[in-house]
Amino acid sequence: MRKFTAEMLGTFVLVFFGCGAAVIAGANGTEGVGLTGIALAFGLTIVAVAYGLGAISGAHLNPAVSLGMRLAGRMDTSAFVLYVVAQVVGAILGAAVLYLIASGGEGYDLAVNGLGANGYGPGYGGGYNLVSALLFEVVATFVFVTVILGATHGLAPKGFAGLAIGLALTMIHLVGIKITGTSVNPARSIGPALFVGGDALRHLWVFLAAPLVGGALAGWLHGEGLTQPE
Repeated sequence: MRKFTAEMLGTFVLVFFGCGAAVIAGANGTEGVGLTGIALAFGLTIVAVAYGLGAISGAHLNPAVSLGMRLAGRMDTSAFVLYVVAQVVGAILGAAVLYLIASGGEGYDLAVNGLGANGYGPGYGGGYNLVSALLFEVVATFVFVTVILGATHGLAPKGFAGLAIGLALTMIHLVGIKITGTSVNPARSIGPALFVGGDALRHLWVFLAAPLVGGALAGWLHGEGLTQPE
């Protein structure tokens, strides 16, 4: 239960602050934090949660990360299922609380302002098509999970994993926000999509399938190529 709670809380924090930066602070004209600020919000949240909760659950906060860990031989199937359920619950709660807060602001409209949901195509971000969205999410998730598996490996320098992972997520967001809003995390996509509905729900399959493929490839790479020290 401690691990379930840590994963749920950590994913809650990721969605609340990451998507919150986009919804509340990201689109306020010259006073907004902009794409760089949103990218930093996601990255800094990962750093904070990694050091705050990592000792309890490893702070996966992401089904694609947990899948990579499972395929790399670092967790068993029962733990994988537990983590994924906790992550999805945390993401939904994070989106729910963010919506309650955002809807209390003057002029907020869910249909107009959204909730940080992922998407693609005309009218979303840079209008990138389905192929671009799929390719970006697979490649970005592969890179992200590879960094996580490498930074948390027994042979990696101690104490720097959270920083490396947070910087990697920031880098990925700097490129991906205009393409898909950057998912690389099925749970992060599920939470906002359930409240926004419409295209966010219709496009959700992309942000379930592509990150899981990327995470699986990273898990296979580490499972085949690297072993923990004796």
